[in-house]
Amino acid sequence: MNATPRALNRFLLGLLGLVLMCIGAGLALISAWPAAARTWNGIAADAGSGVASALSASALPGGSGSWIWVGLALLSFLGIVLMAVWMAGQGGGRTGTLVSEYDDDGAPGRVAISGTVAEQALRNALRENPDVAASAVSTYSVKGRSALRVRITPRQGAAPHLVAADATALVETLDAVLGHQIPVLLSLEAGRRLRFNREDRVR
Repeated sequence: MNATPRALNRFLLGLLGLVLMCIGAGLALISAWPAAARTWNGIAADAGSGVASALSASALPGGSGSWIWVGLALLSFLGIVLMAVWMAGQGGGRTGTLVSEYDDDGAPGRVAISGTVAEQALRNALRENPDVAASAVSTYSVKGRSALRVRITPRQGAAPHLVAADATALVETLDAVLGHQIPVLLSLEAGRRLRFNREDRVR
């Protein structure tokens, strides 16, 4: 439910995987096929001559270096900035407001309900359930609308469907109190021993 650009991340990972596969296939081909190795040696020699010529043609005044190295340094700096921007775009999506709307019945103004109200109410109610070992409630902004994410860890031996039914009833009660139906992602997670077992329910 966070703001991580999953589609872009999958595309970048797929592109990186494709490039690495091509490099690996090329290395395997060069090592296994003598004709490919001879072709690569010729291409590498021509490329080395071209690089040497380019460095000589772009020499800085005084012959201490080349403009190419300056360009590569700038490209590296730009890559670092883009990586920092990409890392900053991971996660996020949390919001502090659960309900925010204008009140047309009385005086003009906006009614806002903090997400902390719902988070604390649900956590306190779930804490009283003997079948719940731990719980966490967070408020996220999904496509411009606030939603709740409820993560519950049932106790060992508890029936997950009963825990989910009790949590659903609590969410419906919260909707009745707030006067709004809030989108909810209910996630049942096992403990450390059964970490790979998980059930999600969206309402």
